[in-house]
Amino acid sequence: MAQPTRSGRIAPVPPPSIERRVAALDWNRIESHLGERGYATTGPLLTPAECSGLIAEYENDARFRSRVVMAKHGFGRGEYKYFAYPLPEPVAQLRPALYERLAPIANRWEKLLGGPETYPARHSAFLDRCREAGQRRPTPLLLRYGAEDYNCLHQDVYGEVFFPLQATFLLSPGRDFTGGEFLLAEQRPRMQSRAEVVPLARGEAVLFAGRYRPVQGTRGAYRVTLRHGVSRVRSGRRLTLGVIFHDAT
Repeated sequence: MAQPTRSGRIAPVPPPSIERRVAALDWNRIESHLGERGYATTGPLLTPAECSGLIAEYENDARFRSRVVMAKHGFGRGEYKYFAYPLPEPVAQLRPALYERLAPIANRWEKLLGGPETYPARHSAFLDRCREAGQRRPTPLLLRYGAEDYNCLHQDVYGEVFFPLQATFLLSPGRDFTGGEFLLAEQRPRMQSRAEVVPLARGEAVLFAGRYRPVQGTRGAYRVTLRHGVSRVRSGRRLTLGVIFHDAT
């Protein structure tokens, strides 16, 4: 949208704040899909300008605390960088806005599973818990994949304190790459694994269970294990933003 200025020129109207965009999501649908599938998509949440700005950050080493080349560790192919504090503004806004909507879902999951964990309503209070456990390093990251790169199925567990939900945002336009689909694999007790392929639009997030989720059985809820990854990029370059809510040791 745009509005005319006094000079008659059309001035662009800034988008709503990230906090307002997150609040406007259909959280009933998201919770339903998380419970049924282990993941939910948001629709485009970041603007193209915000996506481009985060992509540009990848070359700014001062923004990051570490770089990981996946092939060196058997994680796949490609690389990623963990942001240092202070986080870039879009990431700093996304983390608490999403956490504070996801924490009630995480608490309902823990109650179903009979667990003792109670996640605080505010992300700042959750980070205090991380710091008390010696987890002080930020975990949001940018991941970059080129042709033939991929990410093996894995879980992002960085210490004793863990938040069971996380988010991945696609930053690259779809025209920039082929392949590179987000993958989610679920292992239920005494059953074969079930896999999901989740297509994303630019600026869209997939919210997903990072380690486990509850499934209702005939004798009550039980825990199923999930891992996530990225299929082989067939051409081009693909960048994503990972938003993890617990910090690392």
